[in-house]
Amino acid sequence: MQRLIIAGGGIGGLTAALCLAKCDWSVLVLEQGREFTTAGAGIQLSPNCSRVLHDLGLESALRTSAFLPEGTQFRHWRNGRVITESSLGASVAQRFGAPYYHIHRGDLLNVLLAAAQAHSNIELRTEAQVTGCTAQADGTVQVHVNNELEFAAGLIGADGIHSQVRCALWGEHQPTFTGNVAWRMLVPASKLPKDMVRPMSTVWWGPGKHFVHYYVRGGDYVNCVCVVEKSGWQVESWTERGDLVELQQDFAGWHPHVVELINQADASELFKWALFDRPPMTQWGKGCITLLGDACHPTLPFMAQGAAMAIEDAAVLAGCMARTPAVAEAMQHYEDLRRKRTAGIQRGSRRNAKVFHLSGIAAWARNRAAGRARANTMDELFRYDPLTVVSDKRSRSQD
Repeated sequence: MQRLIIAGGGIGGLTAALCLAKCDWSVLVLEQGREFTTAGAGIQLSPNCSRVLHDLGLESALRTSAFLPEGTQFRHWRNGRVITESSLGASVAQRFGAPYYHIHRGDLLNVLLAAAQAHSNIELRTEAQVTGCTAQADGTVQVHVNNELEFAAGLIGADGIHSQVRCALWGEHQPTFTGNVAWRMLVPASKLPKDMVRPMSTVWWGPGKHFVHYYVRGGDYVNCVCVVEKSGWQVESWTERGDLVELQQDFAGWHPHVVELINQADASELFKWALFDRPPMTQWGKGCITLLGDACHPTLPFMAQGAAMAIEDAAVLAGCMARTPAVAEAMQHYEDLRRKRTAGIQRGSRRNAKVFHLSGIAAWARNRAAGRARANTMDELFRYDPLTVVSDKRSRSQD
């Protein structure tokens, strides 16, 4: 059984390990942390990626810890008027063949980690930092791990936005500050007035900022993400503490529901980070080394597709590796299949960063067109099937 090494034990890395192990690859997952971290915020899993998780046999575990939203609403920041809304729930599952989940990142990591630990083809190793990699003359790869060497048929860099594998291949990649700062927090549902938060994803659009909230952990908590245009602070870290008074000032005068959510936040569990943008890469890998997820296409959080793209990557990569015995050829095929879609998501997320924060006549025009634009985007996103795209593309190329 041939061996692959995955650098990074996050959502993308663990999903890739499970997809590849299912195709009878031996997989070593290297996580640089002391443990597989469950820190983070809520994430949204649309049908284009939840179908992959179900195919891995994780549906039961997901339904235990996730929340099934009934729909999505976009509302006016001050008066609460519904600008546009769309149905999720049973209608989305029926139309696209897979459900839409809200889940805490830590809960999803625990589901993936338990499945990986139970799989005989997967080895998990913590405190294992990849510091370099070298392609060998025989087509294999040499991986530098904690000043030691590991050898494999291929290396997958799923080591996040500050990827060491990407740096080893292409050097440092300097990002650009977007002018947006994001906040995240979890609010216990028990602290809120009954029925104040509807069982759906709600996005409040306002001038220069927006506020998103939805249930996670079976409805016990409300996950909130707040984005504000501001300058003078550019720390790109998910673990940087934020100041509650500053957040309250940022959203002063907003709808009472938004204000109440912020007031009920735990000041000691409020996090703040600067949003940086990175352009799509024209090439991801070299030979038997490739990248996956945020390592090659880090995405701003304005389409709720960051985790979904990593999960899609994992399934498409495994599909290519299962159909093409030559690792370098399979990795190139994977990259060719994924570059256009992920670049489109990056550009769409960047565009939404501006659209969400419009004011005046521009906001009025946006609101009038929002329903149609949202429906078209959902259809294009959700119909994509990473489990069949490899065979679909091949059959078309042979016609």
